[in-house]
Parts: sequence; structure tokens; C-alpha cells
Amino acid sequence: MNTADLGLPVDVPSTALFTDQYELTMLQAALKAGTAGRRSVFEVFTRRLPDGRRYGVVAGTGRVLDAVENFRFDAGVLDFLRRRGIVDQQTLDWLAGYRFSGDIWGYPEGEVYFPGSPIMRVEGSFAECVLLETVILSILNHDSAIAAAASRMASAAGDRPLIEMGARRTHELSAVAAARAAYVGGFASTSDLAAGFRYNIPTVGTSAHAFTLLHDSERDAFRAQVESLGRGTTLLVDTYDVTEAVRTAVEVAGTELGAVRIDSGDLLLVAHRVRQQLDELGARDTKIIVTSDLDEYAIASLAAAPVDAYGVGTQLVTGSGHPTASMVYKLVARAETDDPRDPLVPVAKKSSGGKTSLGGRKWAARRLDEYGVAEAEVVGTGPVPGELADRQLLVELVKGGAVVAREPLDAARERHRAARAGLPLSATQLSRGEPVLPTEYVQGRSGS
Repeated sequence: MNTADLGLPVDVPSTALFTDQYELTMLQAALKAGTAGRRSVFEVFTRRLPDGRRYGVVAGTGRVLDAVENFRFDAGVLDFLRRRGIVDQQTLDWLAGYRFSGDIWGYPEGEVYFPGSPIMRVEGSFAECVLLETVILSILNHDSAIAAAASRMASAAGDRPLIEMGARRTHELSAVAAARAAYVGGFASTSDLAAGFRYNIPTVGTSAHAFTLLHDSERDAFRAQVESLGRGTTLLVDTYDVTEAVRTAVEVAGTELGAVRIDSGDLLLVAHRVRQQLDELGARDTKIIVTSDLDEYAIASLAAAPVDAYGVGTQLVTGSGHPTASMVYKLVARAETDDPRDPLVPVAKKSSGGKTSLGGRKWAARRLDEYGVAEAEVVGTGPVPGELADRQLLVELVKGGAVVAREPLDAARERHRAARAGLPLSATQLSRGEPVLPTEYVQGRSGS
């Protein structure tokens, strides 16, 4: 099996410098203080969802596992740190042998989450866990934001497929990650070949306005495309006059023409006119694809239009106005010495300003109502109540430093579909509102 089938990276460069300098300076100070080896628990969570959002979507978990596995300080990285004088020789010696040997638990990729949900829990020594903060947050914040936007768009689109087309609107590497997250969130395909190659996502693409403008006439352009790609291709019909272009498209390709794409104008009105024209010309099976700065609201407004698929770019890869999920990575429990038998002590930030956190190693479960629909996100410390034992959300991802939960990307995609279907119907409303599930806290002894 190709590694891309499992969502594995094609190349494996070190991820050790995908971090902030203060992770390394904290490490140096902790090594000198003798506290670096204390058993610690860090958790990833968000205090609130983006304004107006009803739920979040966990995405990027597979990429986090790759990043942790490849977090290695090789000779070149160590030389950079030495030349810059970022850390001392004792710390460099420690980093040279760095391998994460702890445990990671988390919500499985594709699952939904809410404020306070312990989306990921990282356990090990303080030294090995603190180094992973930035890379974990950078992946989860980006990918979860894209997946949440994708999920809203997929919900608005219903059974109509969505095409991810945002590669030209973001950084080239972000484009690959965005396509992956969009697929988890419900998109059917991508135009980005790197994403298709790396993650085995279906890819699509035909032509742009430049191809039409290259030729002496629109007819010549359509003929060239059909002769090369076949009658099942998609012809772009809004370079000049849409009505004339549709007529020409059917004359060139015949009634077996696969699809036409509309990229400008009043999409609702134009789609109705094009559908009527195609039917009158006998091309009743020819599909209509619309693009042009779509977001979930525009997609919803086209629900009554005779549209067969949507192509989405800018709004998707920017999180439809919310490009981050605002997740944080906080120490919630630690031992008082470096003896591995020491019990964990809950710790938490208590400052004012809305940035407080709840100490203790947490579990999470989703309580259902009598109809089997989710009614609350329950987060707690200590023993899990018996009635919630089979509703726990965290799964083991890394055990003793070894990844134990790799899965095909399609598994995350299907998990998200099921998770969203298990929420109250109001979760799919696009109007602004509070999270669709309340978060309830059950506080007990955090345990060791």
C-alpha cells in the first residue's frame, strides 16, 4: 500500500524547528533546575468557539502524529542552535538524543468538539512534552479551522459535492494541509495535485479562462478541450456570453457533454437560465458547476438552484472568516519530583482576563438524550461515571512514544459525517448562535 493511502508524508524532514524559541529556553532552565524530568500532563483545548459557530471539528491529528514521529534534532539543526547561541551545550546534548517517549490521547480525527473539550492530551516528562507545544498547535489550529468551515459548507450543500480549489489563495504548503482538512470536513475532491499525491484525495480539473482566450474563438477552445479530454469534460462558459457559450458547447461536444462551469454573475439566475437552455438543447444530463468566491452562505442561497456541484477556494482556505480555532496547550497536572511513581498534582493558570483553565488530567464523554441525540459534552477529572463509560471520546494515539492509531483519511471523513449527524438539528444552522452542546464539568480527584 502506498503511504499516501494512510495519510503518511511522502518525505520525512525533521519537524524539530517548527517551534518557538522559548520552548527550548524553558527546557534549558528546567534542566538546570532539576525539574525537566517531572511527569507532566499537557492538554489542548479551546476556551470558546469562533463567534457564532455551533461546533468545532478536530482535524490534523494524522499530521500531528507524523510531526511527533519526525521531531528529531539532527546535526544540522543542532549546529544552527549552537551557532545562534539559543541554548547551552548541556541542552544541546539532551536534544541530540530527543525522542518523544510518552503517551498521547485525543479526540479521533473528524470528531466534533466544544469549549473546554480536551481535544488532545500529551503525557510524559515536562522536557519532552513542552517541546511539542508549537507544532501541535500550529497543525490543529489550522486544520481544525479549515475542517470546521468545510463542514458548514458541506452541510449547506447537502448531497451536492464540493470541490476544494483554494491552492492559489494560500501558502503552497498550507494548501496541501487545507485540502486534507477540507476532505475530512466533507469535501469530495481537490484541484491540488500535491494533496492528491500525498493524501490520496480525489483530484479534478479542466481549464481556466486563459485557455479560452488563448484560442481564436470560443468554439476553437471548446473543440480543443473536447478532442483532448473527451465529451465528459467540463467547459467554462462565462468568458464571453454565457448563452452563446452554452449553445456552442453543446454543438461541439454534443448532448453527452459532462458539465459546464459558471464562474461569475448572479449564480442563482444564471444557473436557472443555463439549466433551461441545456434541457432545451437535449443536454439533460449535462451538469452545472458553480464557482466564484463561494462560502457557506452563498452555497445555502443556491439550494433551490439547479446546481450539481460547487467549487470553493478563498473562503475555505481562510476558514470562512475564522482562520484559527484558538486552541491552547496548557500544563494541567505534574508530579512534584522526577520519581515516576509520584502522583500527579493538578495545576492551572488562575490569572484574570478570561484565560483561566481547569487543572487535572481530564476525560471527556458525550451524553445522549432518550432519542440517541447528543445533549451535553461532559468533561471531568477522576473516575468516569458508569453511565458515561461507553461514551468516552479520547482514544490512544501514541503509547510509549510509538504511534498506535494511524488510519486512512477516509475513516476520519466518515467519522465526521457520523459525528455531525449525531448532533441536534440546530447544529447545521448557519445563523449565529451558541455552541449546540453545553460543556458540563465533573470535578473529582485527578488521580495519577
